[in-house]
Amino acid sequence: MNILLEVKNLKTSFHTHLGEIQAVRGVSFKLEEGSVLGIVGESGSGKSVTALSVMGLIPDPGEIKKDTSIIFSGQELTELTNKGMSGMRGNDISMIFQDPMTSLNPVYTIENQMVEVIRHHWKVSKKEARKRAVEMLLLVGIPDPEKRIKSYPHEFSGGMRQRVMIATALSCNPQLLIADEPTTALDVTIQAQILELMKDLKDRINTSIIIITHDLGVIAEVCDHIVVMYGGTVMETGTEKDIFYNPQNPYTVGLHQSVPKMNTEEKERLIPIKGSPPDMLHPPEGCPFASRCPHTMQVCLEDRPPTFKITDTHSLACWLLHEDAPRVDQYETAEETSDEIIE
Repeated sequence: MNILLEVKNLKTSFHTHLGEIQAVRGVSFKLEEGSVLGIVGESGSGKSVTALSVMGLIPDPGEIKKDTSIIFSGQELTELTNKGMSGMRGNDISMIFQDPMTSLNPVYTIENQMVEVIRHHWKVSKKEARKRAVEMLLLVGIPDPEKRIKSYPHEFSGGMRQRVMIATALSCNPQLLIADEPTTALDVTIQAQILELMKDLKDRINTSIIIITHDLGVIAEVCDHIVVMYGGTVMETGTEKDIFYNPQNPYTVGLHQSVPKMNTEEKERLIPIKGSPPDMLHPPEGCPFASRCPHTMQVCLEDRPPTFKITDTHSLACWLLHEDAPRVDQYETAEETSDEIIE
């Protein structure tokens, strides 16, 4: 399968009066054509900044470091001018932002906004653009699109507004759709509908998708591959089966233990990840998860772990995979874990 997007050593920082905030610190991953990639992690792990970096939407005082490489469809995006990236956004790469209500202009109808997007990228008449907009609203499951296209955003429910955003993002047939927390603020029933819609659209129009979320459960049945991020770095990558049935990084295990499981008859106590995410103004020298990990060793505090490859699809950054590391039970509960550092 061809590689549509390859991100190598992505480093994105924000220069503030307090100093340099290192939001993303050396992230690398690949996305195959026609596949769905999930990027998972807590708030502040660098997921959204990674997506904005790919889109070329890092605002001042942000900066993408020069040794970063973002190759999309064979083209190096970091070498494009602002005009070049502007022509690519919406046309080749589209993004759905977290809150559809803030992404849609409340004083314009859905028709005004969708037609403007389509005509900006495709040199077509208003009539042709409107026809395309109606087709896309129908595609994403909005009933009576000929009538509803004349409505304003506030006349739609949260789920329907998200469908409008998906329709707008896909209206110019992009090769890549990035969805940043597409189910935030939606109830679980609507969440399932939106995710099922995206999965169906991927199969029908062959668009590759990146889904960004903090909830592993959201992407359980949608993604082909998953990237687990923490502290601006990649902690673990693998297929859906690798991450859900054979997680190896203590952070990934912690994410699993902190969410309820629906496929078990036994009652299990949820185990939260103690502590707080690292300060990216002064990121740790070693593993970013060391201060919260139940299996921390001295080397974890001093050096960033290398990436260990388990299989062709599964890799992670954790010193526990080193041949000299002690063997531990990854599912040791928080109550059984000592707060002492292993020497």
